[in-house]
Amino acid sequence: MHLTAPATRRTGIRDTDGMAVASFILGLLGLLVLNLFLGPIAIVLASIALWRGTNRRGRALLGLGLGIADLAVLLAFMQVDHTVSWSF
Repeated sequence: MHLTAPATRRTGIRDTDGMAVASFILGLLGLLVLNLFLGPIAIVLASIALWRGTNRRGRALLGLGLGIADLAVLLAFMQVDHTVSWSF
C-alpha cells in the first residue's frame, strides 16, 4: 500500500529551489558564526541545486560563493590566531 503521492517534476524543482535559498542563507550566516560547519553545508547544497537545474541559479551561485568565503574567513582567522575558533 502506497500512501504518499509520487514525486513530480514540479516537486523536484521546488526542492532544488529550496536548496539554493538554504545555501545562500547558510553561507551568509556562516560568515558570522559556525563557518567551519555552515560553509561546507552551503557549498554542498548549492552544488546539488546547480547540478539538478534550479530556477534560482543566482541564489545557488551566491550560496556557493558565500560557502567558499566562509572557509576563507576561517582560514584567515586561523592564520592570525593559530586556533580553529575565533571571536570578535
